[in-house]
Amino acid sequence: MKRSWGGAMSKIESLSALEILDSRGRPTVLAYCRLADGGAASASVPSGASTGAAEALELRDGDKARYGGLGCLQAVANINGEINRALAGRQFESQAALDQRLLDLDGSPNKARLGANAILAVSLAFCRAQAAQRQSPLYSHLARLAKETPRLPRPMINLFSGGAHGGGQVTIQDTQLVVPAADTIQRTLEVLSDIFRAAADLTAERYDMRLLRADEGGLAPPFESSEAMLSAAVEAIERAGYQPGTEVALTLDVAASQFYSSAGYQLDGALRTREAMIDTLERWCADYPIISIEDGLQEADWEGWVQLRRRLPGRVMILGDDLLCTNADRIQRAIDLKAADSLLLKVNQMGTLTEALAALKLARRADWRVVVSARSGETEDDWLADLAAGWAGDYIKVGSITQSERLAKYNRLLALEAQGGL
Repeated sequence: MKRSWGGAMSKIESLSALEILDSRGRPTVLAYCRLADGGAASASVPSGASTGAAEALELRDGDKARYGGLGCLQAVANINGEINRALAGRQFESQAALDQRLLDLDGSPNKARLGANAILAVSLAFCRAQAAQRQSPLYSHLARLAKETPRLPRPMINLFSGGAHGGGQVTIQDTQLVVPAADTIQRTLEVLSDIFRAAADLTAERYDMRLLRADEGGLAPPFESSEAMLSAAVEAIERAGYQPGTEVALTLDVAASQFYSSAGYQLDGALRTREAMIDTLERWCADYPIISIEDGLQEADWEGWVQLRRRLPGRVMILGDDLLCTNADRIQRAIDLKAADSLLLKVNQMGTLTEALAALKLARRADWRVVVSARSGETEDDWLADLAAGWAGDYIKVGSITQSERLAKYNRLLALEAQGGL
């Protein structure tokens, strides 16, 4: 948190917030930041369904009479009250200084007192207000703060979902697609649209059902197994007229912590040991054009992750989400142990832009790839696209090519591409 992002002083005039709904109909937080020179902006924060134990804590009201206890009125009140009183009228020379003040104000190890949702909403709104103050596109402002050369990330797009995102009809969480053969965002979305339509037709034929979409917009038919999901993804690619492995590849979000217990991994009705789970993942990578495995083992099994990476050296990305939680200490441990080689960066896992940037820089120094990720509960706010471009993410993982909260990010990437210069 000692990193200084240089720039002119910004004086906060006021902060305010309100409770809004995310893409699942659950409450989240929207914050407004007004600077003394008239620069103003808002930002809304996402919320995850498959969450790691080391994530910063969203503050929920716990009042079962409202939204089943998931209300965010206390987080909103914290912004309108304590945070506004502490920050309004103060000048900040950098994003890092603002974020550090928020952390000091909260004082808890996991942002439980004021709420990570409240803290991140203010962090993001201040960043956007500074960009407006300097008449800079948000991606350019973020790139300058991070001392990165901006570039467009490659989309990693959801096709099929199970697990916590899809109702558990199959065990693994998501099968996604990337298009190595496409050199633009526009062409990537064209190809993925073709494949999505082919997958929808396949679903209708095989399961005689209307389209059912999961949290992130992926299709969610009742596959008989996780491997059937993989097979259907390959078939959809071929039906759409593309070559699996060369033109289009698969990535997996296994989310293994969701189906792990002390007895082992309960994968598609069969109990597997760590070794059997690694064997299964290795076989899938041999049989299907998989280039990335996210959370292939549960989040506390550091030795298992070491073994998994050793078994698949350089063949696929070993991508850490629940294992790492965008946490610099956990990332450093994974680097030291050689337990992963790629970071799934979710800003709300830590709760401030500065902490997320520290995680990014650590991963970059280790020559890891970085996947900038949305959450299952998203809003129509498109700041993530600017962050992925400004921080030069290798990939962006938003969800499928349906639902406005996902398309807002893809459409922003299309706009950035059309403007040129990236």
